[in-house]
Amino acid sequence: MSARADRGAVTAEFAVALPAVVLVLAACLGGLGVALAQIRAQDTAADAARVLGRGESIASARELVVSSVPHSTLTSSSEGSLVCARVEIEHRLLGVPLRVAARSCALDGGR
Repeated sequence: MSARADRGAVTAEFAVALPAVVLVLAACLGGLGVALAQIRAQDTAADAARVLGRGESIASARELVVSSVPHSTLTSSSEGSLVCARVEIEHRLLGVPLRVAARSCALDGGR
């Protein structure tokens, strides 16, 4: 008689646990998306720093950044014999906006 009393218990436990599993899976996949955005920002910042280091204009570096990573921003700075580029991307993780940023420097040989 105890087998009949437990009938459907596994289905109920599965129904309760399934949303938690889906949430964890979504968070893991979102974390991978943030990691990929960080890699894209780092690569783009390095490219922009090299462009600025060659002496090209900030407008051409900004064009490179926007064509590589849409909806991103570029800021540049000079530190001694280096020119640095900082790229910021707004990324969403489970609906929460996150700012992903990367900075790279290159020798300022073009000025």
